[in-house]
Amino acid sequence: MIDVIVVGSGPTGLMLAGELRLHGVRVLVLDKEAEPTRQSRAQGLHVRSIEVMEQRGLLERFLSLGRQITAGGFFAGLGKAWPQEMDTAHSYVLAIPQEVTERLLTEHATEVGAEIRRGCEVVGLSQDDQGVRVTLADGGELRARFVVGCDGGRSAVRKLLGVGFPGEPSRVETLLGEMELTTPQDELAAVMAEVRKTQQRFGAMPLGEGVYRVVVPAEGVAEDRTATPTLEEFKQQLRAIAGTDFGAHSPRWLSRFGDATRQAERYRVDRVFLAGDAAHIHPPTGGQGLNLGIQDAFNLGWKLAAEVNGWAPKGLLDSYHAERHPVGAAVLDNTRAQIQLMSTEPGPQSVRRLLAELMDIEEVNRYLIEKITAIGVRYDFGEGHELLGRRLRDLQLTHGRLYERMHTGRGLLLDRTGRLSVAGWTDRVDLVVDAGEELDVPAVLLRPDGHVAWVGEDQQELLGCLAEWFGTANG
Repeated sequence: MIDVIVVGSGPTGLMLAGELRLHGVRVLVLDKEAEPTRQSRAQGLHVRSIEVMEQRGLLERFLSLGRQITAGGFFAGLGKAWPQEMDTAHSYVLAIPQEVTERLLTEHATEVGAEIRRGCEVVGLSQDDQGVRVTLADGGELRARFVVGCDGGRSAVRKLLGVGFPGEPSRVETLLGEMELTTPQDELAAVMAEVRKTQQRFGAMPLGEGVYRVVVPAEGVAEDRTATPTLEEFKQQLRAIAGTDFGAHSPRWLSRFGDATRQAERYRVDRVFLAGDAAHIHPPTGGQGLNLGIQDAFNLGWKLAAEVNGWAPKGLLDSYHAERHPVGAAVLDNTRAQIQLMSTEPGPQSVRRLLAELMDIEEVNRYLIEKITAIGVRYDFGEGHELLGRRLRDLQLTHGRLYERMHTGRGLLLDRTGRLSVAGWTDRVDLVVDAGEELDVPAVLLRPDGHVAWVGEDQQELLGCLAEWFGTANG
């Protein structure tokens, strides 16, 4: 029996596979497509996802193929400056195409031992107390202890589970694609600057060699959302919005997306879980979708591995829904707000002007960008220190940096007192005794995802927290 079957080989599924393999879990990734997609709908990693890659020793791969940017405009296209003094060692967005992100995560997952099978469509699921039976379109069957649906907004796993997906259907639609344009770049930039004074769902980003990533509002919402738009549709809408089609020709790929906003009622049904777009869909405003899925996987991976390896405390698997469902709901809310602010109607435009004034206040600007970049996330661990439930940024230690100590995906006690112990949990939790000056509390216990589970200096309190998150002590 396979330990975990991951359905879907997008960024969420690949990240999850890599996380599970760090703990020795046997993982099989299934994808119905015979080849990886060449489309790059998402274009970057936000701060928290950059930190995630650093925590697992993967960031250098991404930095070598991406571009660090600190331009404003990530909240509803409001062109404010990148905020100062963000609580991170990585205060930038990494521009990197989704195609490259998926390739790098595939390389990592296979390096650590995950198996990926393509051309395998899941058409049936059934589960009992011992595991899950997965039926494939070719009639084959597989059995696993757990299954995770990371198979996108039209998730077969979610539908087979019968999990509700409430929310709102698309009311506006946008065309997106990559194509060659013949209009000189300076002329194109001038037209774009004028149009974007009122129409934020429009743009043409140069990719090199005359190829552009083009975004333009569609005429309406297509009856068949799976139908690929034509080049003529793009040219027609470019002429309607910008007064010119910029000589568009030779498309690489064309697609459409809407502003549908939905969230799965449950992220877990017994032995089956949902993550990424299978659990939530929303408009791409702010570039949060891919990042949200990666962070879902980062939360779930160590918990599922703990269950497979037999040390998960009671309730650990349920904490995945308890922690990530509210985060997903908050992203749905901020994308709803952004879509309203991008409307060309007078009312939303007046609210947009007001918010633009408020974002001139540095604290407001930082607060909104922290929402977009997910470093403002705080899980509810109850009352306690202000760090409790938050992720801890990459601190400079006396010897090296904090995230360098987290590459194995284990818990970590960072102790400045030199008096604390993780005896009984050394197979799950590392101890780092370090007097680095950036940590201004006696000690912190970090979960494998970098969130603070405990702050203090009392050994008895620490023992209780270790048992709560890392199960029964050995010996």
